[in-house]
Amino acid sequence: MKARTRPDSDDMLPEYDFDYSKGVRGKYYKRLLKEGANVVVLEPDVAKAFRGSAAVNEALRSLLEVSEATRRLTTRSTRRTPASRPLRGKGRAAGRAG
Repeated sequence: MKARTRPDSDDMLPEYDFDYSKGVRGKYYKRLLKEGANVVVLEPDVAKAFRGSAAVNEALRSLLEVSEATRRLTTRSTRRTPASRPLRGKGRAAGRAG
């Protein structure tokens, strides 16, 4: 039986003969932007907490919901209350004279 020889891992096999002169730089760039290919690299300790991308998406959606709810509670109203309205008529003029 003949022993198999392994090619060097740094060299391509002869059957993989690429003609790089026909290559197009950024061929799929616009498509990726259009489709929204967002890739995020998680730190190892964070990645351990999630089973996969669906779990990460679920956690982020929950965080967005909490953030929206909290923002609504802490945002000041733009509507003025009766106590904050400026005085009209005699009271206003009396306030400046005094």
